[in-house]
Amino acid sequence: MAHYQEMKYLFALLIALSLLLPACGQPDGMAATPAPAATPEEEPAFTDARKRMVEYQIERRGISSPEILAAMAAVPRHKFVPQMYLDEAYADHPLPIGHGQTISQPYVVALMTEHLALQRSEKVLEVGTGSGYQAAVLAEISDQVYSIEIIEPLGHRRQIR
Repeated sequence: MAHYQEMKYLFALLIALSLLLPACGQPDGMAATPAPAATPEEEPAFTDARKRMVEYQIERRGISSPEILAAMAAVPRHKFVPQMYLDEAYADHPLPIGHGQTISQPYVVALMTEHLALQRSEKVLEVGTGSGYQAAVLAEISDQVYSIEIIEPLGHRRQIR
């Protein structure tokens, strides 16, 4: 059984690594400006966009786990993207976050999470925190999520948010 669990985590890591896409439109080393808190007037628009993202990009593509759908609906992706990309926060593609990295496409986050088949009591190690979005989604499903980042500015950005 322990071997199966290890293989499950390695499989998810391999999926994540194989789906990494290079950032476009932002040179390496250029710090991404964190998105500001949404104003009360903006929040309903983000909530509606997140709801549409879950329905059209995730659920209609076959992700059916109630836990994953709820997690994707709960995590505000717009808080994990640079300010200059706020209007694309719920779009069906990855977005640059600086330092040659991207925040993954929402469907890819849901698919990787689904392949983990996590139980609430399981511990998760995420390698490559990036924007922190995947870790936030995982934290909606698992009680213990550990995430590490080798690119110091990205790791620090997650600590201060």
